[in-house]
Amino acid sequence: MMNAYFGFTKLVVGDLEKSARFYKSVCGLTEQARIDSAVGGRAMSEILFNPATAGGATFVLLSFHDQPQPASSETILGFTTTDVAAFMDRVRSAGGTIVDDIATRPEHGVKVAIVKDSEGHMIEAVELLG
Repeated sequence: MMNAYFGFTKLVVGDLEKSARFYKSVCGLTEQARIDSAVGGRAMSEILFNPATAGGATFVLLSFHDQPQPASSETILGFTTTDVAAFMDRVRSAGGTIVDDIATRPEHGVKVAIVKDSEGHMIEAVELLG
């Protein structure tokens, strides 16, 4: 049996710096490294962020130099916060938009809101119910 674990997510974006500012200001992410390389002959740049928790997955923003902006409906990112209302305020301040306002979902044990980042990527922000 092969052992594997989830280690990272790479979000393809059009404007790497604008997206980095959004995720730093909204989610409090801190940069771990910046890398310029290529995949399949396509030049790209990446910003890796430190995991939010010990042993947690790494979040990576990736921009292909030959692709101005990818489709923004390819995935929904999930972020857990201790205050979903404050998260939504930071989204608005950072140029994002609100898709679905806060709803309590006791069957999942969370309050949840759906927002979009500055490029239109969907984010599900959840606050665990006490």
